[in-house]
Amino acid sequence: MELTIYQVDAFTNKLFGGNPAAVCPLTEWLPTATMQKIALENNLSETAFIAPEGEGYHIRWFTPAIEVDLCGHATLATAHALYAEMGYEGDKVVFNSKSGLLTVAKSDDSYIMNFPTDELKSVAIPSEITEALGVQPIEVFRGKDDYLAIFDKQATIENFKPDFKKLGQLNARGIITSAKGDSVDFISRCFFPAAGIDEDPVTGSAHTTMIPYWAKKLNKTRMVARQLSARGGLLQCEYLGNRVNIGGQAVTYLRGNITL
Repeated sequence: MELTIYQVDAFTNKLFGGNPAAVCPLTEWLPTATMQKIALENNLSETAFIAPEGEGYHIRWFTPAIEVDLCGHATLATAHALYAEMGYEGDKVVFNSKSGLLTVAKSDDSYIMNFPTDELKSVAIPSEITEALGVQPIEVFRGKDDYLAIFDKQATIENFKPDFKKLGQLNARGIITSAKGDSVDFISRCFFPAAGIDEDPVTGSAHTTMIPYWAKKLNKTRMVARQLSARGGLLQCEYLGNRVNIGGQAVTYLRGNITL
């Protein structure tokens, strides 16, 4: 069996930036175990699989270790593969997923994803976070999958040298660290050792958690965010209440085939 595969750098306008994701279009679903093995073989933070469903697609995302409920950068990469590589011409792409209906619209040279907003609950600061990062957060929230830890300034987050083993002991998919940005509205770094990803380059799903926090904190509905990984990524953010828009660019790195 031959499968088409694309690798796309998401949330960037140049190769070797942003967050790379693999995209595998299918005509029918493979066994879950096979998709997990493909994701492990790809060894990227996420591999997205899509199959036609109704007038759109169903989408699933796999890290090298687990299947996840929502992934932003791999959804952006999939939309880019559809528009730039597969001849898709619709105004927007509709994806059904474990997180419900998601849409991605093309806007000039960018893609605008519409995702459900995460729900945040203020919690006591877990000792593992302070110990693993060496700095106590100002406040910590728990979303559906992740912790969100807020810090005093951008430089604090830039200087983290995390203990990933200790972070991996948290009862969560991972931890999002964020602060007010020096040149953008807010910045972040995101760590997911329990999901097989020590530091994710750019995490679209984490912004469904951060956007509602910073919209209220900054009293703004439109914001620009930057994720401060080595590769880095820029995200256009809009708070819509129970939904958020997350925009970014993408470029194709690889077109190929998988032989099963």
